[in-house]
Amino acid sequence: MEEEYIKLIFGLKLKQIRTEKKLSLFGLSKLSGLSKSYLNEIEKGKKYPKPDKIAMLSDKLDVPYDQMVSLKLDKNLAPIGALLQSKILKEIPLDLFGIKETNLIDIVASAPAKVNAFISTIIEIAQHYNFSRERFFLASVRSFQEANNNYFDDLEQQVLMFSKAYHVDLTTLISSNYLEEILIEEYGYSINNSELIKYESLESLRSVFVPKSKTLLLAKGIDEAQRSFIYAKEIAYNFLDIKDRLYTFPWIKFKNFDQVLNNFYASYFAGALMIPKDELTLQLETIFQKESFDEALFIKTLEAFNASPESFYQRLTNILPKAYNIQNLFFLRFTHKADSEKFDLKKELHLSHQHSPRANEANEHYCRRWVSVNVLNDISKNKKTHEFDIQISNYEGENTKYLVLSSATKDPFKDNQYRSISIGLLINKQLERKLKFLKDKTIRRQDVGVTCERCSIKDCKVRQAPALVLNQSTKNKKIEKIVEVLNQQFE
Repeated sequence: MEEEYIKLIFGLKLKQIRTEKKLSLFGLSKLSGLSKSYLNEIEKGKKYPKPDKIAMLSDKLDVPYDQMVSLKLDKNLAPIGALLQSKILKEIPLDLFGIKETNLIDIVASAPAKVNAFISTIIEIAQHYNFSRERFFLASVRSFQEANNNYFDDLEQQVLMFSKAYHVDLTTLISSNYLEEILIEEYGYSINNSELIKYESLESLRSVFVPKSKTLLLAKGIDEAQRSFIYAKEIAYNFLDIKDRLYTFPWIKFKNFDQVLNNFYASYFAGALMIPKDELTLQLETIFQKESFDEALFIKTLEAFNASPESFYQRLTNILPKAYNIQNLFFLRFTHKADSEKFDLKKELHLSHQHSPRANEANEHYCRRWVSVNVLNDISKNKKTHEFDIQISNYEGENTKYLVLSSATKDPFKDNQYRSISIGLLINKQLERKLKFLKDKTIRRQDVGVTCERCSIKDCKVRQAPALVLNQSTKNKKIEKIVEVLNQQFE
């Protein structure tokens, strides 16, 4: 263990022993002859006493010396010890969030019992919901995105530097052929389009990079947009000089947090390259200034870039907060198998605060009034290549409204599987000033819930389950009111 953690564990044990013996720091100072400030430094994990001082404390507190210096913690402090002995604090770059590791140590030292309860709760939740290490890393990156409004100017500038260095015209559509030429000529890549198809188990992979030979293996079914994104991502790894990286797309397993973060950086770079900020902002301005929503123009804008609908919607989450100060938004990706009633929320991002809808781990039924779900139902029946819809969703229980734009496409790698990508913008004064078409009466208005089990909408024709959770909550509130009346009556 690192020296600072050894100091902290000794400090935690000393504070626990002192507290159990109902001694104040002042009292322990008088008993031991050590200064109060010195003892305080020990308990906070900032200093470790010499053996003679430990022996003296052991004698005065009537605790065996070996017990005091042991790194084993009792039941009450065991979760904190497990945390400190694990690599988790080292694996996550806390400085990304403006946090110093010493600050966490101070927090643990100042309130070990409360921190222990908090850690135990987190562990229990993680176990209950099967919250893996990879999911924890992904959640950390998502929080990092949200803390920065999902806009990273240093990466935007790197894209501009790359375009200048390699004579890439960002005002025109960038082809995969051009990016492939850069990978081969500049970075010594070999491109293989025939190997992955030989392995049935790899059907879900779009690409595999073999670093030793610099060979990029590509799946046969990828389209032009996917190929371009993969190439742009590989360019990002090289141009940004990223060494600790992932070698498959999508990822299989992360070894450490840096790989997760670097995967995000490379993806962001690729999105910014394929959908340049200035070009997208210019086209969005035209859409936003119209008095009514022009669906054809929106689709034309989406198709103006060599990028998938998912990349386009993701890019909106970068640009809208920065260029238009639209910071209250969410991004969702659903998957759905035709002829089934199951809709899985696979990816989400919330800027400014936790918006509805959110992923639900309790096997509840997502609201069938969501446009994200409806476009999936539609495309699975009409077999179009792209299904788009727009809706103003009113969450009655939360007193909020969102403008939601959603696109659905077929999953090219799975039979009868479809995906929907959605972005929801909180309707407030800020949004009303930016989007003139918000008053367009042709945009469908719809009362929605989060899940059927929590929904208060009566006589809903698409309800999949009774409002059991809501009914129990209503029952509990009724009981609370009756108890309150009884308390007043028998005061």
